[in-house]
Order: sequence, then C-alpha cells, then structure tokens
Amino acid sequence: MKVAVLSPIAWRTPPVKYGPWEQVASNLVEGLVEKGIDVTLFATGNSITTGKLAHVTDKGYAENPAIDPKVWESLHISNLMEQAGNFDLIHNHFDFLPLSYSRLIKPPMITTIHGFSSARILPVYRNYNPDNFYVSISNSDRHPDLDYIATVYNGIHPDEFTFRKNGTDYLLFFGRIHPEKGTYESIQIAKQSGRKLIISGLVQDQDYFNEKVKPFINDDDIVFVGNSGPKERDQLLGEAYALLHPISFKEPFGLSVAESMMCGTPVIAFNLGSMAELIVDGKTGFLVNTIEEAVTAVGNIASIDRKSCRKEALSKFSREKMTESYLQVYHQILNG
Repeated sequence: MKVAVLSPIAWRTPPVKYGPWEQVASNLVEGLVEKGIDVTLFATGNSITTGKLAHVTDKGYAENPAIDPKVWESLHISNLMEQAGNFDLIHNHFDFLPLSYSRLIKPPMITTIHGFSSARILPVYRNYNPDNFYVSISNSDRHPDLDYIATVYNGIHPDEFTFRKNGTDYLLFFGRIHPEKGTYESIQIAKQSGRKLIISGLVQDQDYFNEKVKPFINDDDIVFVGNSGPKERDQLLGEAYALLHPISFKEPFGLSVAESMMCGTPVIAFNLGSMAELIVDGKTGFLVNTIEEAVTAVGNIASIDRKSCRKEALSKFSREKMTESYLQVYHQILNG
C-alpha cells in the first residue's frame, strides 16, 4: 500500500512548538511506517519523518513571513495532486482546499476534518461529500449535513509523555491564548482556588492577551512561560496538579487534554464539544460548567488516581490506536 499524507505548511511537521494538525499528521506517518506502509509525507522541507518527504517550501509560512500563505498552499497541494497516480490512497490533513482536486484524480481521498473554522467552509465539504471519505476526530464534531466513514481519535506517542505518579501544586493552562480557550477563566479559577497558575501557549489573540491575561501576570502566582516545545510540554503537563481547560466553544478534540492524561495529570474542563468523550468524569478529571464548579473540582483532584488517567489515554489516544484505526479505514476504502 502506497499512501500520501498531506500535512499543512503553517509549521514544520512535526512542529517545533505549536501546530496540532502537523503533530497529528506526523504521529500518523510514523505509526504507518512502523507498520511497514510505504508513506510519503507532503510537508515543509524542514520536516522530520522516517517516511519519504516531498516539499515545495523549506519552511512553513508561520515561520517565514516573506512567503504568501495562499500562494505556497496552492503549490503545496498541487505538488501532491500532480503525483496522485503514484499512490493507492491520499490522506488529507489540510482541511477543505484539497477536496477541489478529488474528482480530477484516480486514487481515493480520505479527509480528516480537524474541526470547522467557520460555517462558511461547509459548502466545499457538502459539494465533495459524495466523492470523498470524511473522518471526524470526535463524535461531537460531526456535522449533520455530512457523511462520515469513521471517527478516529487523535493519537500521541506515549514515549513522549512521562508518567508521574505525583504532581506538584500548580495548575496549568496549556494551549492557544484566545478567548475561546479560556485563559482568563483559568486565571480566575486559580485565583479562587488559591493555587499558582502556569500559562503556556501561542498568543493567537494579542488584544485578548493584553487586556485579559497580561495584567494578571506577576511571575508569582500567575506565570506566563510562552510557547513551549516538546520537552517543556512534557514537564509542565506531568508536574501539574491539574490541567485547566475552561473552553467557551465546542472543542473538536483537545490534544492537550489527551497529552495531560498521558502524563497522568487529570483535567478540569468545561463540558463542551468533545470533552465528555475524552474525560471520564470523576475518574480522569471533572466536567464542569462554571468557574465556581471548576474551583470545587480543584478541591476534589486528590480523589483522581493518576494511573487511571494514563491507562485511559493509552487505551484511547495512543499513536498505535490511531494508526490501527486509520489502517482499518484504508482497507475498508480500498476493498469496497
């Protein structure tokens, strides 16, 4: 089986720091290679993979502002599509744009929908639905207008996340610093809990950061450590008392939630989107609806067995589990 995996080119695959779609694409490629699959990763030239690598740009546009994103995205996608006949199957992790090629190429295309950035992109998904195979990353993120061949949870490599049977005393916010991710709410939860909060993430909304986050940063009980790479991520997640995830939108998956659990660290999340699929309430964390309920949950974290968090993550969110699930989908498509 020869498979082409199309990754985004905002960042390197895998990303140096932020880049969840690139991270998932990388995890899948490495898992497929371990299974003996002939895989070509279409990504940036500085990407790292044990598979074959094809590229048109050396660096991602988020790392090189001199290049125009739309221009190089077009070149990147067409680079794969012009070679489509060399593959048995194309796995698209690049959202809706590649779908417009799907009726012009011979191999089937599977598209992992990593959430919907806007309802305005739905016409593309609807139009190409009959000719494509869509995979959702959670059951909650399925759109009623679309047909799906499977739900496959994102998978992470357990070896990259150190299990720690005991955390320390700080709470952690880890993710995009954006209103929908709840950085401000995390600060309020920490303040009312009387616990230190460490904030790590990419500042995606500068005005929000300046107005709602920065005034609280004091390098004492509210600490901002910037955008963390894999080693820092492992330590921050593993040593945290709990991860706070007080989102205000329907989270399609929530990679940091799975990563935290893989370290053994329980998660307190607002019960929206996929959270009820990722977190077993009372066993691997707590599903809450308000800041007040989150504060109460912080007081109950000691009741969570960190081994249960790791066990749940291994069973549902490992790279091995994701790879096996996608291989089942591949065989279903190619045999059907």
